[in-house]
Amino acid sequence: MASWRNMTHITFGVVALDCPDPRALADFYAEMLGWRVTEEDEEWVEVAGPDGRVLAFQRVAGYRPPQWPGQEVPQQAHLDFDVPRAKIDEAERTIVALGAQLVQHDEGKQNWRVYLDPAGHPFCLCMR
Repeated sequence: MASWRNMTHITFGVVALDCPDPRALADFYAEMLGWRVTEEDEEWVEVAGPDGRVLAFQRVAGYRPPQWPGQEVPQQAHLDFDVPRAKIDEAERTIVALGAQLVQHDEGKQNWRVYLDPAGHPFCLCMR
């Protein structure tokens, strides 16, 4: 039986988030993750990490942010970021200072906290 790696020529490329201002949202994630902007035009900006992972941000006219936790405008997708448990409060202070908004604290019951990025996309800091 062939290895699953040999069964397709398709490889994962990038996760792209819709937003009203791609550069502003790219700057938020680049600063949060310690990544750098690698590609940019007025409609599309990419940030890349040292391991080759890439996030992209594309301009959408009339962008409407997700309404989390409501479903009037569903989230459609969200990102999870791992943080050492001992560093969660420090990480939270950092991302809130960058423009994130805390919308669900774990209150010691869960292993994650939910935030909205500056364009309204939900994302989680997950304690590991």
